[in-house]
Amino acid sequence: MSDVSSPLRMGTRRSLMATTQSGLVADRLTALTGRPVELVGVTTFGDVSKANLTQLGGTGVFVSALRDKLIDGEIDFAVHSLKDLPTTQDPRVTIAAIPPRDDPRDALVGTAKLADLPPGAKIGTGSPRRIAQLRLLRPDLEYVPIRGNAETRIGKVTSGELHGVVLAAAGLGRLGRESEISQIFEVEEMLPAPGQGALAVECRSDRADLIEFLGVLDDAATRAAVTAERTVLATLEAGCAAPVGAYSAHQGEQLILTAAVVAVDGSRAVRKSTAGDPSASANLGRDLASEMIAEGAGTLIGEQAH
Repeated sequence: MSDVSSPLRMGTRRSLMATTQSGLVADRLTALTGRPVELVGVTTFGDVSKANLTQLGGTGVFVSALRDKLIDGEIDFAVHSLKDLPTTQDPRVTIAAIPPRDDPRDALVGTAKLADLPPGAKIGTGSPRRIAQLRLLRPDLEYVPIRGNAETRIGKVTSGELHGVVLAAAGLGRLGRESEISQIFEVEEMLPAPGQGALAVECRSDRADLIEFLGVLDDAATRAAVTAERTVLATLEAGCAAPVGAYSAHQGEQLILTAAVVAVDGSRAVRKSTAGDPSASANLGRDLASEMIAEGAGTLIGEQAH
């Protein structure tokens, strides 16, 4: 490790959401180690493109520019929303820490709760996973694909363009905008994206000193849970733009894992649960996904891709 008094350079996307959550990680690292951290803003392809996430290719569009800076040595480490990270491991980088997870659930910012909205009300979300599960709850509403940061999306509700938008509860909490939430969806109603609410602290794989140093931020319980969820996604060979929801939580000595693949029109779903030892979380995810594939989950994902 270089001079301990010099700041570590942390790469982050430039959005308010990203810089806020990165700032929280930086503050925590400094509090635990005494090492100062400076934020380095990076613009990613996902930030500047106006295309829908599904058209952009889903996972990776917010990640590759940060990883390029990491590999080139322009930053020491990067913070990502874990749900944005591709499940395929890049051998050049290592997730050195997954801090304790915030609220994993989805939230509606709107004029009323979902059940109380009038038929035909317009709900904005760019996520096929959310649209598919919302259609199971309210098939009579209109679901509008939207892009943009949280402030832009919420603005479409306050302007009257939309009746509501669905966002991650964790992000709204980090921005201090919980008061605008009209409904939080329990995981039984809407399974979150694998890893939602969790952050990933990533550095180069050849920096053993930094991997160990950043390890103070790691939360073993969160890592086990999100590993199970992301292994479901990887085994289904689905990106973050696929209609796959997964959530894992500790219950006593066991890790409970639930996952679902829902047809985007809300007509069919494959939903399964399992439980097992947290130390075998990847196996738990792999086995559950295999059971789901046997029940036709792959077909539903294939339909979304075409």
